[in-house]
Amino acid sequence: MLEVDKLNQYYGGSHILRDVTMSAPTGELTVLLGRNGVGKSTLLKCLMGVVRARSGRIAWQGKAFDGLPTPARVAGGFGYVPQGRDIFSRLTVEENLLVGAASKAAPKGVPDRIYELFPVLHTMKHRRGGDLSGGQQQQLAIGRALMSEPTLLILDEPTEGIQPSIIKDIGRTLRRLVEESGMTVLLVEQFYDFAEEIADGYWVMSRGEIVANGRGTEMQQNKVRELITV
Repeated sequence: MLEVDKLNQYYGGSHILRDVTMSAPTGELTVLLGRNGVGKSTLLKCLMGVVRARSGRIAWQGKAFDGLPTPARVAGGFGYVPQGRDIFSRLTVEENLLVGAASKAAPKGVPDRIYELFPVLHTMKHRRGGDLSGGQQQQLAIGRALMSEPTLLILDEPTEGIQPSIIKDIGRTLRRLVEESGMTVLLVEQFYDFAEEIADGYWVMSRGEIVANGRGTEMQQNKVRELITV
C-alpha cells in the first residue's frame, strides 16, 4: 500500500499541502480528485521526489520513500506520467520508450507487452514523438512509464486535452493493468465521469487538504461531483 501521512509543502509563504494523509491500496486504481490549484500536482511531485516535502511521511509497501532521490523511487517501483506528458519531441517513439527503461539494465528492445497495450505506438515507432497527436503522445507517456516495470503507476491528469475515444482507451488500459497485472494505480483527475467509471477508491482534495474519500461505487451517492465542480 502507498501511505502518505501528514505531508506538508510550501511555495514561498503559501501553505500548499496541509497535513495530507491518504493511501492507495495495492492492486487497486485510486483516483485523487480536486479543482485546479488545490495541490494535486504538488502532491504527486512530492511522491516522486521532484519536490521535497517540508514534513510528513511517504511509504510504499512498508518502506519509507521520503528523503529518497527520484531515481531511487523509480528503482523502488514508482512510475510517473506527468501532466503535459513531457515526451522528447525529436526522439522517435521507440527511443522515447527506451528512455523509460533507463533505471534498468540496457533493454534489447521494447517489450511486446507495451505494443500490445498501445498498438498505435508499434505502428508509429519510427516516427518522432513531436509528430504524434495529443492522444498518441499520452499513450506514449504511459508506455514510457511502464518501461521501468513499476509496481505503482502515478498519472497526473492523463485525459487533459485528449479526444473522447482515446480517453476510453486509456481507461480500459489502466483497468487492464490493475486487473491483469496487479498493478497499483494512483490517478489525479478532474474529469469526474472518467474517474467514476474506473475508480476502485477515491480521495478529494480542496485547498491543500483531503476533504473526502470512499469507494468508487459510492461517488455518486456521496455527491463527489459537487465537491469538484467550479
